[in-house]
Amino acid sequence: MKDFIASLAWRGMIHDMVPGTAEHLGKGMATGYVGFDPSAPSLHLGNLVTIMLLKHFQEAGHKPIALVGGATGMIGDPSGRSQERLFLTEEVLRYNEACIAQQLEKFLDFSVGPNKAVVLNNFDWFKDFSFLGFLRDIGKHIPIGYMMAKDSVKQRIEKGISYAEFAYQLLQGYDFYHLYLHKNVTLQMGGSDQWGNLTTGVELIRKKAQSQAFAITAPLLTRADGTKFGKTASGSNIWLDPSKTSPYALYQFLLNSSDHEAEKLIKIFSFCKKEEIEALILAHQAKPEMRLLQQTLAKIVTTMVHSEAACRQAMACSDMLFGHTDSVDALYGLSEVDLLSICATIPKVHITSTALSAVDSIVSLLSVATENLIMPSKSEARRMIASSGIKVNKVLITDPYQKPDFILLHNRYLLVQKGKKNHYLIVVQ
Repeated sequence: MKDFIASLAWRGMIHDMVPGTAEHLGKGMATGYVGFDPSAPSLHLGNLVTIMLLKHFQEAGHKPIALVGGATGMIGDPSGRSQERLFLTEEVLRYNEACIAQQLEKFLDFSVGPNKAVVLNNFDWFKDFSFLGFLRDIGKHIPIGYMMAKDSVKQRIEKGISYAEFAYQLLQGYDFYHLYLHKNVTLQMGGSDQWGNLTTGVELIRKKAQSQAFAITAPLLTRADGTKFGKTASGSNIWLDPSKTSPYALYQFLLNSSDHEAEKLIKIFSFCKKEEIEALILAHQAKPEMRLLQQTLAKIVTTMVHSEAACRQAMACSDMLFGHTDSVDALYGLSEVDLLSICATIPKVHITSTALSAVDSIVSLLSVATENLIMPSKSEARRMIASSGIKVNKVLITDPYQKPDFILLHNRYLLVQKGKKNHYLIVVQ
């Protein structure tokens, strides 16, 4: 059995840990869990850190449980939030739970074996729990002072916190106690913002079961400016669902990470050995312009989250704009979704089909017909073409006076490349 704690330590994945955890896990196979909040129908890149806790846990020979918070999601965790969240309807919650449970099954090993993974939902044991029963059996064991001392509560007291959110830690604490009794769970894991909730469960097990339980938290991923890693510049999440964030967008997001971020993330999101990662870092430092770390990270994560085929397509898409792929067939072979994903950040120029059919030359298309948004003038367009600086749909333009009779991508797009780095998408309306 591999040393789970030692592995987490060199990967930089331990923020807090209950004393005695390493010794406990060294005695043999243990069962541990991570909870996932069904506040959305998909997990995001930040959740992948705690998924990796479960994956590394299982890889070390232990039994992982992924717990979907169907009950706790009806209240909402106050941890890390400045205000109370809006309640979701039960119908929406049930839908989100099903989506997340299906998503989790992609990451863990559910085959037959003593340490096969399990997905559970805490709604199954909370749905029949009465309010009075919960207060008598659970509430009386956790003092108010203990609850008030939690950071998740202290940070919200001045701004206002409802009793529902205040009591949230009792619900999560009971999850740990219930799983201890019925599934022999002795370890809970989560992000560093969950420490107060995790230790409430440890305390409840100590008081009600007169037994010792353990907890580990991993650092929250943040960028150099302190913002959460896993969000775009606009603040939207990088989702694990391909319909919400395409494999190309995920690949490109990771490819654009800084050297410091890539070095940190490659340790968390891969199963490479320490020696392999150290060698990769040295190779990257020798030629940082090659961005070897970022390319390896993007490939590993995109393959894990989606598939090898999806990763290959994402790499082809990336190379289409920023690499050396000049294959016309590859461009026309892209789906419309992938094409628009590739072109999400490049300027769009709109033109009507009538206006396009009236254009008599490439120079007119690049200047007059597109309101000088691509080229400032016909003369500049001719100069750029003469220096082999213009491609349309990956075809090098050599005659400035040829009629632009290209086959439109998906019957409405033209991809224009000006020089090496400037791209424009002409959208025919």
